[in-house]
Amino acid sequence: MNDAGPQELHDALRHMALVGAHEQVSMTALSGGVSSDIYRVDLPSGVVCVKRALPKLKVAADWRAPIERSRWEVEWMRVAGAIVPSAVPRILGEDRATGCFAMAYLPPERYPIWKALLRDGAIEPATAERVGAVLGQIHAATADHDPIAARFRTDEIFYAIRLEPYLVATAKAHPDLAARIGALVTRTGATKRVLVHGDFSPKNLLIGPEGPVILDAECAWYGDPAFDLAFVLTHLLLKGIWRRAQRSRYLECFGTLVQTYAQHVAWEAWDDVEARTAALLPGLLLGRVDGKSPVEYLTDTADKNRVRAFARAWLSQQASSLAAIAAAWAEEGR
Repeated sequence: MNDAGPQELHDALRHMALVGAHEQVSMTALSGGVSSDIYRVDLPSGVVCVKRALPKLKVAADWRAPIERSRWEVEWMRVAGAIVPSAVPRILGEDRATGCFAMAYLPPERYPIWKALLRDGAIEPATAERVGAVLGQIHAATADHDPIAARFRTDEIFYAIRLEPYLVATAKAHPDLAARIGALVTRTGATKRVLVHGDFSPKNLLIGPEGPVILDAECAWYGDPAFDLAFVLTHLLLKGIWRRAQRSRYLECFGTLVQTYAQHVAWEAWDDVEARTAALLPGLLLGRVDGKSPVEYLTDTADKNRVRAFARAWLSQQASSLAAIAAAWAEEGR
């Protein structure tokens, strides 16, 4: 919808000195995630994208989070942009009082969303390789970095918008696994090694001419690299339920992404990162069915039950091998 847009966004644009006090702008609401309002804004100087964090997320459950998380999204983009400049949109301004910020507008015809490509059959290991490389570069450059760790003390926000809705809420739906899932929450929250994006998902990755561009870093936190890796791998597995005939191709991307990412791990033993990732993966799979933010494309009860059965079995096993999980997922699909 194209309209004048919310007054709050007009005020934020003025505070960011992107528009004059009496200049009129046109705003078009864009589709996006559940946690923010996103607008294309046509300014006299050109097109920009403005994002505003919401205090209550757009899901059925009562899921709330502080709007100051937008500050950490901007900070994450600044850090990541210094490491891989092509991997983030350029930040044009921010207004912390309203939880708004402006960034460069990236036209969808040049920057398609990876989720849409994966859905439509463009399932390319070369793309997964570039995604794994970007994530590995950002993690490696921020590993055991005390100033960045001090800058991103966002444990409370990360718990509120990642650990609680994806794992704690899931444990309540599966009380027999509560101790196991609780142990994942405790270990993840206590592991402080790299700057974590927190929502590293195909829906937040644009595939541009210079490589992946990462969006939606409002979960930014200095913590466990396994969370980012497990989060994106979860989606590559779930796509094999959504598009069953392409499961082997999604799994090829899964393996390529893991292999590429692992080449960047030097801050600790890869086996340790892999073990934590493999432990988190079934928990997050279960969370995408029974947590506060279930994936929208799994609507069939039988499909959901397949995910539940697989995830519950691997949570009980306490897996440490991503290859073993992928092989079992391939077998489940036959």
